[in-house]
Amino acid sequence: MMNELSHVTRPTIVECRDVWKIFGNPGAAALEAARSGQYDKEELLKKFGCVAAVANASFSIGEGETFCIIGLSGSGKSTLIRHFNRLIDPTSGEVIVRGKNICKMPYSELRKLRSTGIGMVFQQVALLPYRTVLQNVMLPLEVQGLSASDCRQKSQAALDTVGLGSWADRYPRELSGGMQQRVGIARALAANPELLLMDEPFSALDPLIRKQLQIEFRQLSTKLKKTTIFITHDIEEAIRIGDRIAIMREGKIVQIGTPEDIALKPVDDYVASFMEGISRLKLVKAYSVMQPVAGGQQPAQSQASVDINSDLEEMIDLSLAKGSENLTVIQHGNIVGTVSREAILKAVRGIDVRGERSGALATN
Repeated sequence: MMNELSHVTRPTIVECRDVWKIFGNPGAAALEAARSGQYDKEELLKKFGCVAAVANASFSIGEGETFCIIGLSGSGKSTLIRHFNRLIDPTSGEVIVRGKNICKMPYSELRKLRSTGIGMVFQQVALLPYRTVLQNVMLPLEVQGLSASDCRQKSQAALDTVGLGSWADRYPRELSGGMQQRVGIARALAANPELLLMDEPFSALDPLIRKQLQIEFRQLSTKLKKTTIFITHDIEEAIRIGDRIAIMREGKIVQIGTPEDIALKPVDDYVASFMEGISRLKLVKAYSVMQPVAGGQQPAQSQASVDINSDLEEMIDLSLAKGSENLTVIQHGNIVGTVSREAILKAVRGIDVRGERSGALATN
């Protein structure tokens, strides 16, 4: 992939290495049975009295990347995210944060990591009603033992970051649901953690407020360059926020890829079903559908050209305006590929440039 934001170039912050979480009967026989793949969920429960909530999760997350994990209820996504600050210990496998296996980390070191290196925002923000907005944000800093002046300064800065600086002396009951979620984000940001864990933080909000917060969070995470693991059941939210998306089913990760990858090349019908009704016009970029060319020559002024990160909507508009069957794709002023009108139409319909249908349904 040729887009310049590819996660491949980023230093690794978080790794999951063959992580399994067995609830009910975490013994060796149950783990081996789950690993064998010979039993489905019901058979495993009946024969061994256990459930594999997370099965063989292996992936890495780059610095500054927003990594969305999506799945239906019961797919294991919320269980998985709690491994990254060790609220849950894995039955088997390793969770690596900045090169350290937190599963073997002494509690004193783990506590420091949780308080300074990792921030978490839950679906229910759980603000204390008897504390002001500022005092709610100060709480984790107070637990760290910072001075009162440092707590106030850092918390006020965090509130300013999320646009609630003037609400510091108000109480949670005076805030809307969306504003309360912003306070929760400010509380997680106050200690300036390297890693943010977001467990469906916007799912209880009205659709318009959700979309607004999704856009604001994306802008904020880009500005602050925070590495973020974001749990959601909403594919539109994942597309809007995520650099990459992992799709889970019954504890297993069935596909990991950029939004474009999943839109154009879902691995099975389950993944394709998440894309039903999703328009690819703003999602698929030129680098995903172009035919690469060698040379690196500069385009002529008469050529209809688009940037490598232009989306389908831009390419359609230019193709119609110029009457061009082919568009030239430009990166850093040089030609790197071409996109045919046929390739654009295939992408709109969910067909990749090699002519393989990627999902059974057309888009809007």
